Amino acid sequence: MRRPIPTSRLAVPLLVVTFGAGLLLSGSPRVEAQRAAAGPPDWPCVQRLIPELAWGTIWTGPSLDELEKRWWEDEEVGRVARFATARDTPNAQALERVRGFVASLDDDEAERRLTLLFAGLFELTDRQRGRAIDAVRQSARAQVARLDTISAMVDELEALRADEGADPEDIERLSEALFWEQRTFQMRQQTLPAMCEQPYLLEETLGLMVRVIMERMP
Repeated sequence: MRRPIPTSRLAVPLLVVTFGAGLLLSGSPRVEAQRAAAGPPDWPCVQRLIPELAWGTIWTGPSLDELEKRWWEDEEVGRVARFATARDTPNAQALERVRGFVASLDDDEAERRLTLLFAGLFELTDRQRGRAIDAVRQSARAQVARLDTISAMVDELEALRADEGADPEDIERLSEALFWEQRTFQMRQQTLPAMCEQPYLLEETLGLMVRVIMERMP
């Protein structure tokens, strides 16, 4: 005896496709305008896309271009910068480590080594931001591809349902697969806002550390 087809799952596909398209491909005029201003089509965030940071916008100390010694050649600076920007380092600990280093410097070496520290923090943070931005864009492209898959599955399901000779078990299997595909789409969609925030949280943390450094600059 064949099992009945779960009608609740047959009813959702068209709604899912419409909902998904609204999230990724269209939306209200206001949302469309925000996204158009924010960046390219594969940038789903309302935050403006800034692929790379410019150190001159957050640093008023000596020019990094004039440094004769690169920041990683100062072993202590390298350790502090890497610890403070590590993904598993809490913000409070990162700031504390930077404060400790700043407080330990003699006046005659403060400007040079603080500039080196900023250079390290800036480079490592910008590198992390780049990876976070790439992850957002890859996820957005994957969601568009998944939406195409869902649309194709809906078309196939509708064709089967219109075919009087179709096997109900085939319809049920496709309905089940579509159900899980749309669940995956929705779950991935829910993670995008947090992913969109990540580049800006990194920039915010960098700004806090720069403030600590600038307080000691002559």
